[in-house]
Amino acid sequence: MLNRVVLVGRLTRDPELRFTPSGVAVANFTLAVNRTFTNQQGEREADFINCIVWRKQAENVANYLKKGSLAGVDGRVQTRSYDNNEGKRVFVTEIVAENVQFLEPKNSQRVNQGVGASNETYGGAPADGYGHSNQGGTPNANGTRSAGYANDPFSQEGSIDISDDDLPF
Repeated sequence: MLNRVVLVGRLTRDPELRFTPSGVAVANFTLAVNRTFTNQQGEREADFINCIVWRKQAENVANYLKKGSLAGVDGRVQTRSYDNNEGKRVFVTEIVAENVQFLEPKNSQRVNQGVGASNETYGGAPADGYGHSNQGGTPNANGTRSAGYANDPFSQEGSIDISDDDLPF
């Protein structure tokens, strides 16, 4: 049997950290995950997925993530039920995160909040649309950088001359 979930999305609110009576940390948060297609109006919809994380990772999530943070979650789907105060059975489906990745730098600030925005700034450096800073490496005498995305030969306009013999497929 296989029960594995991998999600990448933004937190819809700050994580809620609590502790069990025995002192085990548990954090709850909701992840907004964009769908891969658009609706009839051309807008991209999102799913809002409840996640739960335990122990040290719960404390890290509560300390370092906040509303709007980009996060990756690797875990499993869990369903449970309970009786609420009115005696009615409530069913809950959530993701139990086994690993949470922080996908933005700690000091990131999103300048443009639009969907599909490519004009974003992360920690003062322009980003390449994937959260990578374009300020890699050290400046050369001519003002360019010696390493990093700024010198990526594949990011330039035009085509690259590669023969079919050089391709691995």
